Amino acid sequence: MLDIECFSYLNRALESDLAPLVVMASNRGMARIRGTNFRSPHGLPLDLLDRVLIVSTKEYEDEDIQQIIQIRSVNPGVRLGCALIFSLSFQHPRCQEEDVQLTSEAANVLTAMAKQTTLRYALNLIACGRVVSRKRKAEQVDVEDLRRAYTYFMDEKRSVQWLKEQQGVLFEEVGPSVAGDMMDST
Repeated sequence: MLDIECFSYLNRALESDLAPLVVMASNRGMARIRGTNFRSPHGLPLDLLDRVLIVSTKEYEDEDIQQIIQIRSVNPGVRLGCALIFSLSFQHPRCQEEDVQLTSEAANVLTAMAKQTTLRYALNLIACGRVVSRKRKAEQVDVEDLRRAYTYFMDEKRSVQWLKEQQGVLFEEVGPSVAGDMMDST
């Protein structure tokens, strides 16, 4: 976190002829400006706060997640020049980056996974699901392919939980090292 000295440096930099574009993110609300006893929005000094453009964000809703998945997934169609003519069947979205065809149920499962875990994790499961579907020689990624990929790759929350369960098994606290503990390098 930035303190009052960093903010004064930023103010000087923003006043120069070659002023940088500064992007900051904060979720602090009303907070104390570090290095002072004053509180202000986002913990920013008021002279710097007067210069910023604040863009508020919100958590993704189900519709937003579905739209992001659909942006990455395009229904199969025929490409003519710059235009893309879609087929009338909207039940099998096709992912542009991964060249994956999803069932509509799989797209819904990805939306639910993104809500429970993270959007990045859910989008990464698309490529993993494609590998699983290729193994069973299928043309489309189905819900079962995503479920199998979900069991193979952990999201952050499940990974943290697994590490807590394995705490005494994988890592253990040891005393100070002794000369005889070192690996033989001869």
